[in-house]
Amino acid sequence: MDARAINAMLRRGETPGEEDLRWFAQGLASGAVSDAQAGAFAMAVCLQGLSVEGRRALTLAMRDTGDVLQWDLDGPVLDKHSTGGVGDCVSLLLAPALAACGAYVPMISGRGLGHTGGTLDKLEAIPGVSIQVSEDRLRRLMQDVGCAIVGATARIAPADRRLYAIRDVTATVESLDLITASILSKKLAASPDALVLDVKIGSGAFMKTAAEAGALAQSLCDTANAAGCKASALITDMNQPLAPALGNALEVAEVMRMLTVKAAGPLAEISAVLGGELLVHAGLAADAAAGADKITAALTDGRAADRFGRMIAALGGPVDFADRWQDHLPGAEVIREVKTPSAGYVTAMNGEALGLAVVRLGGGRMVESDRIHPGVGISGLVRLGQQVGAGDTLACIHAASDDAADMAEAALVAAVSIGEAPDALPPLVHERIS
Repeated sequence: MDARAINAMLRRGETPGEEDLRWFAQGLASGAVSDAQAGAFAMAVCLQGLSVEGRRALTLAMRDTGDVLQWDLDGPVLDKHSTGGVGDCVSLLLAPALAACGAYVPMISGRGLGHTGGTLDKLEAIPGVSIQVSEDRLRRLMQDVGCAIVGATARIAPADRRLYAIRDVTATVESLDLITASILSKKLAASPDALVLDVKIGSGAFMKTAAEAGALAQSLCDTANAAGCKASALITDMNQPLAPALGNALEVAEVMRMLTVKAAGPLAEISAVLGGELLVHAGLAADAAAGADKITAALTDGRAADRFGRMIAALGGPVDFADRWQDHLPGAEVIREVKTPSAGYVTAMNGEALGLAVVRLGGGRMVESDRIHPGVGISGLVRLGQQVGAGDTLACIHAASDDAADMAEAALVAAVSIGEAPDALPPLVHERIS
């Protein structure tokens, strides 16, 4: 086997065999495959594609270049992946709710990408929290808490880390085959019994059309199931932020309000729907509706709040976070209320523009070396279909300076459309794929 022969096969539109792809993945991890050969591989896959079997083989080959966790637990191991959006803090609700329902959730998550927020960045807004844990500590967290949201170590799918960096500079990030292998090589390294995939569609998502979202959802489901992991996907709406807040500490605050005051609205609803899917896969619910009811009960009766507080303490955060989260979350130096420019109904939002405004406030990274300001962002954002009067509150901006607030205010006003009559609201769940 050699990289030239494998790339030649791909160039001709042929899918290399399982052993070929395993050899190539090992070469990515070890350095035996050069950057030039890796770039040619990525471009050939991007242009010619792989078969379903080839996609499965590449995913497992990349997974097996690093650690693959094995569990000895008295319940099912479950996980969830989202393709990314704005105001999407579902993981912070879903992981403890699933644990409260009898599952174990070792959720390996990521940081913000582009205009989307990152689950790890949100957790790190809580003082003291450290998301990098050893395998032994992750196992203790499963036994003691039942859930842990942590970062991937260098020993998880190292071939993907190398190939992703190559894709980033060779205009091959958009390849459906490579996106699938990248996502699932890391998720399957945690050896879940079942996986639910939340594929976002709309102005705040990476996938803007139904065709794009459907193709990715089907690819992820087919590949995960072919790899031996029960999986289903929901195509969910991202034409407005899930939570009425964007920004790391502000989204954590929304989560805590859901856990300790009232679990209501799109964020709670989609968490229940996704969790219901997983509980059915795990045999912990008779059907999706019953599973969703179980998740909602865990969110509203205090059990999920207790699990979340225990997880935060175990990750180095405040031991009283569930009870005194308002005292611990950082704020911003400038808080400004932005008024609606005219009366009418909220008819559209540019979610990507809103997400980028939060990034420019310091809530995300423009370059990899940027430090995040955990307290900045947008809160109290109006919702689609809401009736507003001229001078009503559009949202509140949390910024580090008046200049930054000026920038965010202009972006916010431009991103929210107000019309004379309300438009039909998009469904929260567009499609289910299994």
